[in-house]
Amino acid sequence: MTNEQRAEALIRKYRFDFTAIPKSEIRKLIEQEIEDFQEGSSEYIRLLCGYLYCIGDVTDVPLLEQAKYGINMDVGCMVDGEWIESLKNGGVEAEYVNSRENIVQNFIAYYKNFEADDEW
Repeated sequence: MTNEQRAEALIRKYRFDFTAIPKSEIRKLIEQEIEDFQEGSSEYIRLLCGYLYCIGDVTDVPLLEQAKYGINMDVGCMVDGEWIESLKNGGVEAEYVNSRENIVQNFIAYYKNFEADDEW
């Protein structure tokens, strides 16, 4: 499966009920992806990091930073730095960071009707 197909399958599996998504499984999938990144679209790792942000807390910042800065520039651009900063500041709106609620709603809106582009 391509990264976009893996992202689509993950969305079908978990949807957006962040209280029901097993954080430990998302963390494990991110760790696996960091260790053995599948070339192509960065959508899958972005989705995983977004899920972790939506269900996570400040203790997840190091893993998100590792994903953002430790794989390649394309992934670094896809993983929102805003997620990291929001977790660091407790979700409080800052001058350059939206509120946590707004970030989560934007994440859901982006992936709500996501479909894999089979060209990858």
